[in-house]
Amino acid sequence: MIDRRAARVILVDEHERVLLFRGQDPGNPDAVPFWFTPGGGLDAGESVEEGARREVREETGLEMGELGEVVFERVAEFEFDGEHYRQAEQFFLVRVDAFDVVRDGWTDIEHRFMSEHRWWSIDELRATTDTVHPVQLPDLIVRLVD
Repeated sequence: MIDRRAARVILVDEHERVLLFRGQDPGNPDAVPFWFTPGGGLDAGESVEEGARREVREETGLEMGELGEVVFERVAEFEFDGEHYRQAEQFFLVRVDAFDVVRDGWTDIEHRFMSEHRWWSIDELRATTDTVHPVQLPDLIVRLVD
């Protein structure tokens, strides 16, 4: 098992929509696809804030300034590309103007793993039968933006 720390960012636009990516385990073509927030594992010596900024820049092209406080934490266990991970995640919520995602910073694994992205409303998140991580994301967003 690989233990690691990760930073994730809940990007909420002016219409109260959240940016999510759709991915599927590249090591398992039968795995169920799922939606998730931008973010990922921290590099050696990187703070959670530095990792959050780097991951958002790499995955979306957006340069972020101040992140504020961590708003949610969880430990997720999952299989990915033939490895088992236990990942301690810290989430930030950042308000942004809606923007177009730029994929220029994606790594090879991100190109193999991430198939699409979109802005989701809270109602759409609550109504979808797709898998969304974390599962409490709609309620978390409502609580944090009020």
